Amino acid sequence: MLYLLDIFGTFIFAVSGAFRAVKYELDLLGVLVLATATGVGGGIIRDLMLGYNPPAVFRHEAYLIVCVAGGMVVFFGARKIAARWDWVMAADAVGLSVFAAIGAAKAADSGFGVIGIVMMAALTASGGGAVRDVLVAEIPMVLKADFYATAALIGGACLVLARAMGFSENAQLLSAALPTLALRFAAMRYGIALPKVHKLPLSPSQLTRQRKEDSTGAAGKDERGENA
Repeated sequence: MLYLLDIFGTFIFAVSGAFRAVKYELDLLGVLVLATATGVGGGIIRDLMLGYNPPAVFRHEAYLIVCVAGGMVVFFGARKIAARWDWVMAADAVGLSVFAAIGAAKAADSGFGVIGIVMMAALTASGGGAVRDVLVAEIPMVLKADFYATAALIGGACLVLARAMGFSENAQLLSAALPTLALRFAAMRYGIALPKVHKLPLSPSQLTRQRKEDSTGAAGKDERGENA
């Protein structure tokens, strides 16, 4: 069942990645590259960091086949899929929760600590999207918008807690996947997002120069006041 969910998540991620190629009107190869990068990019990063060589995607070719299928579906049916984008986003949330749970579980089995487990959950779930955005010269979406990687981080933390409480392996996976899924759905429904840093009116060097000038001017006024 977990394997089927993993394949399903890979397909949905591939579809969402291929749509970024539609945005830039890339050719068929570009569509397939972005679909594959999004579908399996997070898993490859995870496996390399865990020391699995070669990564699972190259040992089980079903993942690559699914990515190609997702890219072809978008290439030939982008308009029809876009009209049902809410369905794609709901499926994407399922894929996110599955990938977060799998990433956290594999990190835990490899002996990672709490921070490593939580980070691996987020990397597995959002790494492919980050690779996709870099390939099209965009700031990765997980760094500037949406409640996405954060949901995966919380899911990874839930797995750590479930593991500490002695839950079974399946229960640990559910403990990571369900909170991630619930948080992602809540973010989609209510527009939940992390607070953003506001752009500075000037660069740091300009602000520093302004502060020094202001302090120098204030000191000069004080001196003139004392002389008077």
